[in-house]
Amino acid sequence: MYLNKFLTVTFVAASASMVTASAAADTLSESMYWQSAAGDATEAYFKEELPTGIQVVATALDGPVYADANGRTLYTWPLRALRNGSTGDREDGPSNCTDEVLRTEVGFMSPYPAGLLLPYAEQGVSCTQVWPPVLASDDAVEVGKWSLAERDDGSKQWAYDGFALYTSHLDEKAGDVLGGTKIRSGGDGGVVRVPAGPLPDIPPGFQVLSSSTGRLLVNDDEYSVYSWDEDEPNVSNCVGECLNSWTPVRAPQVATDSGDWTIIKHPSGINQWAYRSKPLYTHNFDTRSRSFDGSDVPAWNNVYTQRTVTPPDEFTVQDGAFGGQVLADSRGRTIYLYNCRDDSAAQLACDHPDAAQEYRLAICGNGDPKVCRETFPYVVTDADASSESSLWSVMVIDPNTGRRATTDEEGVLHVWAYNQRPVYTYAADIEPGETKGDGFGEYLGRRNGYRAFVLRDVFQNSQFRR
Repeated sequence: MYLNKFLTVTFVAASASMVTASAAADTLSESMYWQSAAGDATEAYFKEELPTGIQVVATALDGPVYADANGRTLYTWPLRALRNGSTGDREDGPSNCTDEVLRTEVGFMSPYPAGLLLPYAEQGVSCTQVWPPVLASDDAVEVGKWSLAERDDGSKQWAYDGFALYTSHLDEKAGDVLGGTKIRSGGDGGVVRVPAGPLPDIPPGFQVLSSSTGRLLVNDDEYSVYSWDEDEPNVSNCVGECLNSWTPVRAPQVATDSGDWTIIKHPSGINQWAYRSKPLYTHNFDTRSRSFDGSDVPAWNNVYTQRTVTPPDEFTVQDGAFGGQVLADSRGRTIYLYNCRDDSAAQLACDHPDAAQEYRLAICGNGDPKVCRETFPYVVTDADASSESSLWSVMVIDPNTGRRATTDEEGVLHVWAYNQRPVYTYAADIEPGETKGDGFGEYLGRRNGYRAFVLRDVFQNSQFRR
């Protein structure tokens, strides 16, 4: 493991204890997880005809997304069956996001029973306040995958590929994707809004998957593809023994060069795909899909259509006790994000500091902010700290409420925030790389709780979670 200014940790097999080692001199931009702010690699996409007022915006984590005329990301709300009900929109169906303000719980998978007066009822907001529908003009015309759905009040709402579209009240500028994620949601989690976007410009036989470190290129079976530093531009040098471990990704005889994609002739005589002049391979010893194992081999790398920009310098990478790597603070303590998904129609955008904090406080401190601050301390930083990554910012927080504050308020903290969500450490993590707080909450934190900021997970693919 190597990263400039980043700590590394080594497992001692006999005792499983961890010791901090000195950092190597490689630059952050050469790490396996990020690109430098100077990097200009962004994901190419297939262009399609768009309605007037709709545009494509490049984002730091989710690649290209559709946005309105003001640059605000467009989201869909696909229906999801919860334990005691369903939330979201059906494909080709009407919008279920209404102006009604729910002051009592409706149940589903919420921690509160149905019929309970919500503890924040007086600050309740409607779905349309949190997720404004993307309304169309009276003379709007359907085109391609873009259709019009009628709302209850008679207004027309844009839909894409059959699903009604919304913006998020959290997004403030073009490129913000604070309301949802393209990372696939699974397990016993709640409903996640999905940013709508164009298809990536990739040949048949490939896919692009969103991860915590960028948009990962995989084949149709979701097995990772790799590049080799020993190759030359559009020339494969993987021959002989190299082929015992690596298989060139074949290109069809009828395929042609296009954009970032070229077809080269491997020394064996087969046609091989190259992406951005780098010949592509699969790793013969990958035992599971979406793997990072091949990048453990010196000079071999996973391939991204775009990677996220390096986080602030004070953060470190640690080998996790679970098997993999996590993002950590300057002392090696694992970083955690609070995760709260929509478990019912009354629980909206609950993981953001501008939203009701009752859910988070119930998990980390039984409603007591002091206990929460001791159990999951904020990662405090200087007021003038900055980051080259647009995903990282300094947020002012009132530690007594957990809400966003202003600098002139008494007792506020300046804390690091990722995608406008404060980050935390866990009090019980003593050694670098420990992740004892991972899954702290409901259903292993999938619905409401704390999740470690996983960069790589050897066993469970946790780097593919929000």
